[in-house]
Amino acid sequence: MVKKLLVLGLAVTLLVGIAFAWRVRQVARLTRSAASAGAAVSARVAVPLEVAEVAYDGKLGQGWQDWGWGPHELPSTAGPAKINFSSFGGFLLHHSEIRSTFGALSFRYLAPYAPPEFLAVKLRGGYGTFPRVQVEPAHVAIESGGWREVLIPWRELNPGNLAIDGVSIGAASSVPSEWVLIDKIVFTKATQAGAQSAPSRVANLRIECGAAGKPISDAIYGAADGDWESGISAQRLGGNPMSRLNWDDKFANSANDWFFENSKGGDVVEMVGRAHASPTALVVPTIGWVAKDATSVGFPRSKFPKQRKFDPNRPDVGDGYTPDGQPIKPGPPTETSTAAPPEMIGRWVRELTERDRARGGRGVWMYILDNEPALWSTTHRDVHPDPLTYDELLDRTVRYATEIRAADPQALIAGPAEWGWLGYLFSAKDQATDPSGKPDRRAHGDQPLVAWYLKSLAEHERKTGKRLLDVLDLHFYPAAAGVYGADAKIDPASAELRIRSTRALWDPSYRDESWIQESIALIPRMQAWVAENYPGLKTSIGEWSFGADEHISGALATAEALGRFGQMGLDSAFYWGGPKAGSGTFWAFRAFRNFDAKGGRFLDLSLPTRDAQNVSVFASKDKSGTHIVAVIVNRDPTFAADASLNLEGCGRPVSRRIFSYGAGSKALASATTDPAPAPDSRFAVAPYSIAVIDLQVERR
Repeated sequence: MVKKLLVLGLAVTLLVGIAFAWRVRQVARLTRSAASAGAAVSARVAVPLEVAEVAYDGKLGQGWQDWGWGPHELPSTAGPAKINFSSFGGFLLHHSEIRSTFGALSFRYLAPYAPPEFLAVKLRGGYGTFPRVQVEPAHVAIESGGWREVLIPWRELNPGNLAIDGVSIGAASSVPSEWVLIDKIVFTKATQAGAQSAPSRVANLRIECGAAGKPISDAIYGAADGDWESGISAQRLGGNPMSRLNWDDKFANSANDWFFENSKGGDVVEMVGRAHASPTALVVPTIGWVAKDATSVGFPRSKFPKQRKFDPNRPDVGDGYTPDGQPIKPGPPTETSTAAPPEMIGRWVRELTERDRARGGRGVWMYILDNEPALWSTTHRDVHPDPLTYDELLDRTVRYATEIRAADPQALIAGPAEWGWLGYLFSAKDQATDPSGKPDRRAHGDQPLVAWYLKSLAEHERKTGKRLLDVLDLHFYPAAAGVYGADAKIDPASAELRIRSTRALWDPSYRDESWIQESIALIPRMQAWVAENYPGLKTSIGEWSFGADEHISGALATAEALGRFGQMGLDSAFYWGGPKAGSGTFWAFRAFRNFDAKGGRFLDLSLPTRDAQNVSVFASKDKSGTHIVAVIVNRDPTFAADASLNLEGCGRPVSRRIFSYGAGSKALASATTDPAPAPDSRFAVAPYSIAVIDLQVERR
């Protein structure tokens, strides 16, 4: 019996051994076959990796955790991980948030079956979704022993350059239930040679130098609270606090931005003086009330004990709403404020101009008639609880502008400084009821608020001989969810929407992708309103931003907007809340204002251009026509632009400098300098990037 069992055991062992040897030979044959097949189509040669971050190399990298998923085993000492990718299994590694920019993700794998390219890779993060990238032959280099090294460019995995907190490697197709070895999961440095390669698309761009050129106003590069190193050309002193700023006693009110509290305010003279010798656009109160002291509040707990919120720093100060969110009727304006009639504002303006004369220079170049008056019944409802009407807006404009004009006849006066789409078309009274009913608008010939306002002021000038408005001033912020504001997102879809939203500034064919769902075409609309109702006025966008200042999508949207401002003949514009030092929007401004850190800038005359798919080109020339500066914006997150510039009627280029800024860039940097460029010579513009082309040409 024992002997029979021995024989049987030997037979089983022999069969197992034969089967194992056969399987080893089969795996080797399949691996060699797959390697040969892969080698025939692979577009990549293995190169030494410049590793920046290790997720797994024989063991988990520092800070990385195994978050499981499909069946897998990690060795107890060191070695490759074993993953079973059957039933679309995979491997998930987690790390605390990483904000670095990398060149690529790389890993090695050895599979006992064909076809080899059955894997897909996806990053993880808290700011949105990432593309799921299937491993293709172009990603793969064949190594000895059947191992395959995968290298996926960062732009494919993370086109928006978002923060990440993990990576998953999973099956993209059905595979057998067998172990696959995975090792050396690493992120390469952003400078990794070849890692940032991206598919390219030909972009044939054209600049028409034969045109006379449209003057570009220097004032389109203005900002509120921006870093002057960005090259901003003018400052705007505005926002809700300026509506209630007491210039005499230097008291301010925070309005609904912070519990309707009075506080110490700024010194207007000092604020104007910080303009770095650049012109200032100053918001002046027309609401009729300014802060009377530094301590009063609109909705004290002592008077209104039950409110929705209270200031965490001053528990006796409420937000002016009942616990269920209904607005509380305020007390009289005198509880926080003192009256500010037109005569007071006129006196303030005269004092400013007298100071200017004493120092021999002009400080304020433009006076803006308050800030977003259609929102007063919300932002400043402690002193102006009733919604503004067509007639009140016109009345306040006439009375206050008359005093300002008398006090400083040479300054520009701008208005109505409205907040956005509904504010352009309807009064606050219309908006408080239902814009579709529009009772106030119907009572004024069913004309859009801005058109009626301009027409009425033009009629006032005809009757009195006094021009009270020089500039049509409106504000613009994108209305689509997640693009601008506290909830601004930078996931790929939101980033692309942010950049597309710039079309609302200029493109009549673009239907705004928000609750608006209409063509805004703000700059052409403003220019048409002026031409039809009050010819000769300038146009200004007193506040604007597309959000995501730190992200490449914010930089691209900003560059796109600045280019359109010059191209469309806008007279002035002021970026709100920046650009902050070192941000993406900072470098977008620098592309137009100081691209070489030596004063190189977009020039004075805008030239007609022809764009390409997802690539915008903005061009300028000097008066001699021998200096051309172009800014190119590649709005495509995936494709690089294989670009050429057709310099139609420009002359022969004699020198060319290229500067670039893209995802992961620390600054706008010199890319190439070519002392003798060939006409129409091609150059690369990376996905999601800005390029500045500085050309000297020889006129024929």
